[in-house]
Amino acid sequence: MPITSETLDAIAGLMRHAAKQEILPRFRALGDDDVAEKTEASDLVTVADTSAERVIKAGIAEILPDALFIGEEGVAADPSLLSGLKDADVAVVVDPIDGTFNFAHGISAFGVMAAVVVKGETVAGLIYDPMGDDFMMAEKGGGAFLKRADGASRKVKVAAPVPLEEMLGTASVAFMPKEKRAVLLANMAKVRYAASYRAAAVEYRAFASGGSHFFTYFKLMPWDHLAGVLIGQEAGGYIARYDGSAYLPAHLDGGLLGAPDKESWQELHDKVFVL
Repeated sequence: MPITSETLDAIAGLMRHAAKQEILPRFRALGDDDVAEKTEASDLVTVADTSAERVIKAGIAEILPDALFIGEEGVAADPSLLSGLKDADVAVVVDPIDGTFNFAHGISAFGVMAAVVVKGETVAGLIYDPMGDDFMMAEKGGGAFLKRADGASRKVKVAAPVPLEEMLGTASVAFMPKEKRAVLLANMAKVRYAASYRAAAVEYRAFASGGSHFFTYFKLMPWDHLAGVLIGQEAGGYIARYDGSAYLPAHLDGGLLGAPDKESWQELHDKVFVL
């Protein structure tokens, strides 16, 4: 099943349609019954998440009828879906709203993410910003691009390397081992600035466009990271798990660290994110 540029454009159009129809009309308009907790108070799902995923799933069935569809909310309902990712000939992995906590609280830092996986390898990634109405997209081996609603497109690239004390980046310690958190937070004083936007969609776009020098995550659910990692790599970044191995769609642990180049990655690994 070939994945063409036309296929990706159709997926992008579908993501945009779902956002316009199901997500944006509900932004800052959710009722009490429209939001529910999943695993904890900070892990939320809204009617916008489930409705947008339903629309995207139906559209993918028309665009790529033989593809395995893996959505965050679908896996929440049926965790066994995730086991098919590594063996699927083609899979489409979707996060209907990445940054649901922000969305539910009226904070305009969220996005729609999708990745296409062919025989265990990510071949395309798309991150849509509903507020800015533009995409960051990449095909494996083809570079990373910012594409606007008017059709304009430009290539993006990661920031140039800088000394450790000048680095700006994003880091989430929420899922890191509790016994390591205090050390990691103290180590972040070695960089210029470290933040968390609570939305991988926002943080990956910032990294790929040169707005940050690094990012790190500990929990690796595929809908959160497949698209962003490919986009970051195609923008020139160096990204690997904490043990230095390549990140693959089947990986659910091992952490992730991204930097402008391998040397910066190693310095961050050895001096800041010491796990």
